[in-house]
Amino acid sequence: MTDASSHEGIYLLTATVNSVNGMPIRLTAERWAHILGEHPELTGLKPDVLETVKNPDRVVAGNADEILAIKKHEPEKWLVVVYKELHEDGFIITAFSTSKTAWLSRKRQLWP
Repeated sequence: MTDASSHEGIYLLTATVNSVNGMPIRLTAERWAHILGEHPELTGLKPDVLETVKNPDRVVAGNADEILAIKKHEPEKWLVVVYKELHEDGFIITAFSTSKTAWLSRKRQLWP
């Protein structure tokens, strides 16, 4: 994981981790603010979000070329991180916690 900032960039880089495919995946300050705005229960869980991309329990395909990394983070809750992989890197779109996983089971599994 790396932390960096850009003095002139629109999206300040918060961190980068490698996905299970070895692709560097960025989490920008803008996306982290979006995630916390929509899912304030994830406050303080940025390391868990990054770890979910880096070391998920499973990975499934989304509906629009996005990837969903899933990792159990409480007894009956899973953390889901939605991200895209591009040609040389990727980026986190959003993340959320859920106890309802039936819809994830219907998605095409990509890993393991």
